[in-house]
Amino acid sequence: MLLKVHSYESMGTFDGPGLRLVVFLQGCPFRCLYCANPDTISFEGGTPTDPQEILKMAVNQKPFFGKKGGVTFSGGEPSAQAEALVPLVKALHDNGINVCIDTNGGVWNSHVEELFSIADLMLLDVKQFNPEKHVRLTGLPNTRTLSTAAWLEEHGRPFWLRYVLVPGISDAEEDIRALGEHFKGYGMIKRVEILPYHTLGAGKYESLGLEYSLKDVPLNTGEQLGRAKKLFDEYFSCAVLN
Repeated sequence: MLLKVHSYESMGTFDGPGLRLVVFLQGCPFRCLYCANPDTISFEGGTPTDPQEILKMAVNQKPFFGKKGGVTFSGGEPSAQAEALVPLVKALHDNGINVCIDTNGGVWNSHVEELFSIADLMLLDVKQFNPEKHVRLTGLPNTRTLSTAAWLEEHGRPFWLRYVLVPGISDAEEDIRALGEHFKGYGMIKRVEILPYHTLGAGKYESLGLEYSLKDVPLNTGEQLGRAKKLFDEYFSCAVLN
């Protein structure tokens, strides 16, 4: 079974521990207003790729991964191609390569369950804890994402919790505290990443003939980031500001 690949990044340092080969897959059910990769959203497009090509690429780069690095599947939403990913993850493991899945947790089926059962680490993006705000931000409810987090916790699967701090959209104290209260007892959360809002993908919208709806949203101030970090620190001992 082929994978629809959008692009690759070698020696990535922001998508999991260590140096990583990041494979961006095509297609995502979410429609996040701040998506940095809007060209990966559509399930049409991408390059049909034999997983063996990715395996070969990863094995060739393995000497650079060191003890912590490996391969991260991102997107788009990689779990949407879970059926094709499962045998590839197993093959990567057979070659001693660590695997991370960068996911919004919004897709679930038996293939996703198997994928999350065998991957070494999930990078779980929680876009908003408030249900109504989540729908406005992504187009879909957050119930599946929260259920995915609960499944990871119940099944002893380690994950990083990631939260993008968008001014006026996801930086309200009440929303951060609600998220903290919900997740503070989770033992499988190994790291909480507070990700500042950026507009690096804004230019892509114009090239795609799309309007970037957050064009008037300012970047985070140092004060906003510091305040958010203090809030997260009240609930998590592993919170970091990226």
